[in-house]
Amino acid sequence: MTRQGEKVSRLDPKILTTLDFPAILHTLAHHAATSLGKELAEHLKPSGDFEEVKTRLQATDEAANVDRLKGGAPFGGIRDIKAPLHRARIGGMLNTTELLDIANTIMGGRRLAKFLASTHEEYEIPLLLGLTERLTDHKQVEDAIKLCIDENAQVLDSASPELARIRQELKTNETRARDRLEQMVRTPSIQKMLQDNLVTIRNDRYVIPVKQEYRGHFGGMIHDQSASGATLFIEPESVVQLNNKLRELSLKEQAEVEKILRKLTAQVGEVHEDLLMNVEVLAELDFIFAKACLARDQKATLPRLNDRGFIKIKRGRHPLISPEKVVPLDIELGNQYSTIIVTGPNTGGKTVSLKCIGLLSLMAMSGLFVPAEEGSQLCVFDAIYADIGDEQSIEQSLSTFSSHMTNIIRILREMTPKSLVLLDELGAGTDPAEGSALAIALLEYIHKMGCRIVATTHYSELKAYAYERQGVINASMEFDVQTLRPTYRLLVGVPGRSNAFAIAQRLGLSRTIIEHARGQVGEEDQRVESMIATLEENRLTTEAERHTAEQLRLQVETLRRELETERQKFRDQRDKLLEKAERDAKEAVAKARREAEEVITELRRLQREAAGNVKEHELIAARRKLDQAVPELRDKSAKQQKKKADRIEPGDEVLVTNLGQKGHVVDIVSEHEVTVQLGIMKMKVEKANLELIKQATAAKKQQPPKASSTLKRTRDDNARMELDLRGANLEDALIEVDRFLDESFLANFGQVYIIHGKGTGILRSGIQEYLRKHKHIKSYRVGNYNEGGIGVTVVELK
Repeated sequence: MTRQGEKVSRLDPKILTTLDFPAILHTLAHHAATSLGKELAEHLKPSGDFEEVKTRLQATDEAANVDRLKGGAPFGGIRDIKAPLHRARIGGMLNTTELLDIANTIMGGRRLAKFLASTHEEYEIPLLLGLTERLTDHKQVEDAIKLCIDENAQVLDSASPELARIRQELKTNETRARDRLEQMVRTPSIQKMLQDNLVTIRNDRYVIPVKQEYRGHFGGMIHDQSASGATLFIEPESVVQLNNKLRELSLKEQAEVEKILRKLTAQVGEVHEDLLMNVEVLAELDFIFAKACLARDQKATLPRLNDRGFIKIKRGRHPLISPEKVVPLDIELGNQYSTIIVTGPNTGGKTVSLKCIGLLSLMAMSGLFVPAEEGSQLCVFDAIYADIGDEQSIEQSLSTFSSHMTNIIRILREMTPKSLVLLDELGAGTDPAEGSALAIALLEYIHKMGCRIVATTHYSELKAYAYERQGVINASMEFDVQTLRPTYRLLVGVPGRSNAFAIAQRLGLSRTIIEHARGQVGEEDQRVESMIATLEENRLTTEAERHTAEQLRLQVETLRRELETERQKFRDQRDKLLEKAERDAKEAVAKARREAEEVITELRRLQREAAGNVKEHELIAARRKLDQAVPELRDKSAKQQKKKADRIEPGDEVLVTNLGQKGHVVDIVSEHEVTVQLGIMKMKVEKANLELIKQATAAKKQQPPKASSTLKRTRDDNARMELDLRGANLEDALIEVDRFLDESFLANFGQVYIIHGKGTGILRSGIQEYLRKHKHIKSYRVGNYNEGGIGVTVVELK
């Protein structure tokens, strides 16, 4: 990832200063955690490479997400170690502080890489993770340094056995020398010769402070004296040998420490290339996170990029103006029009708007988020040119005009169709007639070149030019005539008004003078001013209506979301209640069934003991009612199959839900009714009472199944040995008997029971007449006393 924007080499540093870009870099540098990141931030340059800018912004976006989710990345311990690494490479010896910085930087890089790898598991950050993969973890070098040097950059005694021995001997001899001198200063006869009763050090040797007049009472050497000369610091002869030994040991200690530092420096030198690469990567990561921190502070957003010269800034804010004072900017350039001409009086905010457009473009091209609303679009230009000067002075000298023209001529020479040109007070500083003509000619030339242009001017002639020229549009800075103050809002599509007469009248100028002045203004100019006033009035009305509509839309959207949330909660609650109710019902019926089974068992026992007073078919009927009472939980797959019933075709296997029978579709009668083959019977059934079990193959669809001897049926696990028809009419009963006998025959039952009750005997007679002609019936008879008597017909199958 490059950092300096090689493709904008034509970007003049003066333009960056004109658009206040260095101030942005200064703020960016303050957000860097290390001096490495600060250096990159201070030298950031915009890029004209579209792919490079996209990569920069993606990296910033990843860092912004990490900052939002994790609260920033850890950069503690990371230092700029480039200079020590270069010295280690050429064989120089590093001091303890430099070695400790190298160890801490290695540790900091490892900690940062681990943090980003962990974050990547939760939120993908491929660019940042790719950078960390270039880091080399030389933990062995870090451990070697930290085994020898403590956190205060002091060499530890444990760095080597020799160093430990020397320091132990040093400590012993220091104790001896100090004890001997302290014994002297405690002696009463010597105390009167001393300035203070203490032992001190001069030139790394232990001495005592002796008064000037007693210098001859001590042998040894004088190492120092006080400023007044009244005190001499004397090394008594009795400790000279001990001090000499200490000096000797101190030199040995220094030599041993140097030996250790050179060994550690050599280890660093072996991996200096890897560590230099680590420094570059860590600097880049710090720089990227500094951009994310800047975006957070500015409440900036990720702009959408394009390379077709299109700019759409939504409520953009100049980043160097206080958020409490800044007025948002809305502007679109490069789609229907490529040139905007901003007219209006001074102090209205034209120059600030011009700079804001240029600065936000530079920030985006540098990989920075921009202080604007989501959805703002910015272009990657090959260069940005600006001629912006301080026009607050009343006097316009020739030198000022010459300076502006020199700058514009350079712009004309260097610009390309992919450039952005910003011109402030175009044509100012000379005769108004010549200045306006020159301004129109310059705008026409740049417009034909295909550049994107935003120009400000005082000349009213340019308003007409903007109306007449395709791709050019007027704009102005809004002015509140009631308060006589500018609002600093840029209004695209509405040319600026002079407001001179309105302002003069508000300030109290005589109406006679104002009317006389109006008479001096040409009729055409008055019509233009009137037209502008009408446009502005219409704009204000439209804006108010749009604002009201937007508020209503937001309210409706909020209500819609709330309603959808409530509906979803209701559906979830309903489903939970239904499922709970079904489970409770099933548990209750299961419990009742268990109790009933116990009762039935007891009844059978009584039946055996009571010689058949309890009828078997009554027991069977009771059990069947219990089975049917158990509710079934809703099956989503069954619902889906039911929905598919609307698309059934001849040959499909279906379930007739109201009869509880399976069959095959023979024919489609109408949109809502089909003919179904149920065993040996055909009947019309409504689609609403069908559930699709299995679709037929193509061959079966061409030849629907027929009721014949080739129809195969398997034994139904739910087939029963009794059929209860009590309460049914004869026609329906015969249909059920036919189905029951077919199923019983297929189930290989030898004997079955048809329960029809006693009643009037019509149902019994009809059923027995039907049985007499049935081909599967071997014989039938009225039930015995313990089988239900005349209320039951016992059928024996072939």
